[in-house]
Amino acid sequence: MTASTAPIQLSLEDLLGDLQHARRSGDMSRLALLTYCEVRRWARQAGEQALAERSTALITQSPLASRNDFMAQVDALIADLEQVHARISGPLAHAHA
Repeated sequence: MTASTAPIQLSLEDLLGDLQHARRSGDMSRLALLTYCEVRRWARQAGEQALAERSTALITQSPLASRNDFMAQVDALIADLEQVHARISGPLAHAHA
């Protein structure tokens, strides 16, 4: 991890923690806020344009059929963010190995 990626990684860790907590508690309004505002902001800063577009589309495009559909899409977004986290934190893990 370089000095320039450290803030991005740390903010992603905070964001993932917030998303996972809201998901566990079933707080759909918090998930919607985090998805639309925070994931989109983080993804743009990190150069992850596809994630930014997905987070925007999840909230702004046609309504989802059910609560379960929304939660499934949030789960997929969290999984993608976890993959990005593993990718950007990988150099740190190798540096300390």
